[in-house]
Amino acid sequence: MAGTFLGTGMKFPPQIDPTTGRIATVSDAQSVKESVYLILMTTRSERFMRPDFGSELLSYTFMDLSSTSVSMLVHTLTQTLLKQEPRIGEVNITTEERERKGILFINVDYTIRRTNVRDNLVFPFYLNAAQEEEEAGTDYYEPEDVEDV
Repeated sequence: MAGTFLGTGMKFPPQIDPTTGRIATVSDAQSVKESVYLILMTTRSERFMRPDFGSELLSYTFMDLSSTSVSMLVHTLTQTLLKQEPRIGEVNITTEERERKGILFINVDYTIRRTNVRDNLVFPFYLNAAQEEEEAGTDYYEPEDVEDV
């Protein structure tokens, strides 16, 4: 019963099911979770045929961590998720800065309307990716030379 309302769709990122050789699919709560993730990761106007799909999350990349900026981010994401994902309700977003400066963890708690089940998604958001690379140093992974057999 839940699968008919919650739906079945292509797994993200796209994968091939090794047992069937077909495109892997997800359904029920996992389908909703992947949809929430896609909304957060897609920049509005990125999709040609659906210019209103997505969020403005990446426009906050270089924001300061003032309470005003974080409140604006939380409000915008909450409204976007409620508008674009009809299978969820009661969205509650909290944020916390942990570990290193420049990473903001976005905790998205939501209720799946049809089943009244609570679920969540923890989304690490890097406020300044370039700074993170500089702090990590110049030790980058270099693949070893592989000889042709």
